[in-house]
Order: sequence, then structure tokens, then C-alpha cells
Amino acid sequence: MGRSRVSQPDARWDADAADALRAWAADERARGDSLAAALESIATNGLPAVDECVAWEEIRETALARLAEGPTGRVL
Repeated sequence: MGRSRVSQPDARWDADAADALRAWAADERARGDSLAAALESIATNGLPAVDECVAWEEIRETALARLAEGPTGRVL
């Protein structure tokens, strides 16, 4: 059974795979920056009032709808 070339220590990824990995890294970095900004805001201003918050159920439904759209923005 042959091994994938990517799993070898000195293997280089093809350009499309490398670009996809870089895009994923950038997205994860942006998510980390967003979380850091939220935590800094809480540290500076305290927690928001309850009436300024979004219910977790609404956040969940929004996230599920976004997942159902898929990467092309079309409903699957």
C-alpha cells in the first residue's frame, strides 16, 4: 500500500492545496483575532446587558442556516 506523498516530511503540496491551506490559516487567524477583540472588549467594558445580547438559540439557528447554504451560498 503506497503512502501519500504529502505525509512524507519533505513533500511539497501542489499549488491548489497550498493555497487552500493558506486560506484556511488566514480564516482561523481572523477568527482568533475576532475572539481576542471580544475578550478585550469584555475586559475593558464588562459584559453587555442581557437586553443587548442575542439568545443562543438564535445564534444556533443562524449558524445552522449558514451551514445548510454550503460553501457556494446555495441551499443544499
